[in-house]
Amino acid sequence: MNTKIYKRVLLLTDSLLTAAQQKNQKIFDGFYAELKQLCEEYEKSDKDHPVQWETLADFTDDIALAITIYQQALVKAEAINSKDFRSSIGFSIAALKVELGDKTGAIEYLEKAKISCNKIVDKELKAEIHDLLEELKHS
Repeated sequence: MNTKIYKRVLLLTDSLLTAAQQKNQKIFDGFYAELKQLCEEYEKSDKDHPVQWETLADFTDDIALAITIYQQALVKAEAINSKDFRSSIGFSIAALKVELGDKTGAIEYLEKAKISCNKIVDKELKAEIHDLLEELKHS
């Protein structure tokens, strides 16, 4: 990923978190629009990366829209064969599908995330994927 864009995404993430903590919707919306613009500007270019889209989805309040954005991020993660991003994005989609009551959809994404997370370092994410998958399968 382009270092300049990555640093911009990190800065916007910090700004979005600060605005959310301060409950300042106007400032939050401005930084969100800036992040969305960054994603759209680099979409389908060599500077496009799943981290941009995953971050945008992370800060999207509309669950259905967030799932759509995560799905875009997942396609980009698959294109660069990033097991880390495939795992985290798959888990995020599954968690939102649980909120929507779509147990079958959640299990589908978790099963794919479990395969992807086989060779990642993040043990906490692996455990979260495993635990949620087991919980859904046995409920």
